[in-house]
Amino acid sequence: MLYFVARAFIALIQSLPLPVVARMGRCGGALAFWLDARHRNVTLDNLQGCFGKDKTPREIAAIARENFRRIGENYCSAIKTAAMNAEELRSYVEFVGVDRLMPPRRLVVAIGHFGNFELYARFHQFAPGYRSATTYRALKQPALNRLMQSLREKSGCLFFERRTDGKLLRAAMRQSNIILGLLADQSTSGLRAPFLGRQCSTTLAPAVFALRYDCELFTGFCFRVAPAKWRLELGDKIQTHENGSPRSSEDIMRDVNQSFEAAVRRDPANWFWVHRRWKKENGG
Repeated sequence: MLYFVARAFIALIQSLPLPVVARMGRCGGALAFWLDARHRNVTLDNLQGCFGKDKTPREIAAIARENFRRIGENYCSAIKTAAMNAEELRSYVEFVGVDRLMPPRRLVVAIGHFGNFELYARFHQFAPGYRSATTYRALKQPALNRLMQSLREKSGCLFFERRTDGKLLRAAMRQSNIILGLLADQSTSGLRAPFLGRQCSTTLAPAVFALRYDCELFTGFCFRVAPAKWRLELGDKIQTHENGSPRSSEDIMRDVNQSFEAAVRRDPANWFWVHRRWKKENGG
């Protein structure tokens, strides 16, 4: 039943113009702010912990409300943009920094939940000669997982399930023109490092892949610049070597966190605050 409801919802969204979809999503996000107390409280707690010394409670509440609207807008828009080709996207998406990646070479890009983050998978369509790849974690419901992947794979990006596709991913990383995007802003086992002034767990995956496969490492961001309009930006180049020797994965990821911090501060409502990124070491 859930599968057929999801299919019907996707068909409806994809039949509408993108600006209409974005407005619908914002309305849904505004409603969710009032109905979803659990995620609202997580968002307010996260914002208070990061900006409580710099912003008033009224300012923090305003960022939280706008954050929910943005999440609704981005989720609905991602469903619509999944069915759009590169030419149709050009009116709504700007790619900045592609010229820094020519000629094509093997890259790792540390990405995060900024804006319409599903658009990261379309990067290769605006960077001639590249092939995009990323990892994902399969949904527990097989039919819904197939539906989700059928949407994502229309982008032409290679998707590898984190737990089962390791061999295929390693083979893909031997290509000379691969650009691997790895989400690096979720709570996970790994390094404890500062992010927005607070210690949190940080994945080492982007650093490990960059070192293991001799890749350049960048950060990448999706900024929402207007309703139904986004800018994908190539961020800082993160140094993986110093004086001819590999840097530690921990030091590399501390630099990634600093780059992410700057992106969050640039537009706080653009990031995914509903995720409990800052957890106590004991799991509390």
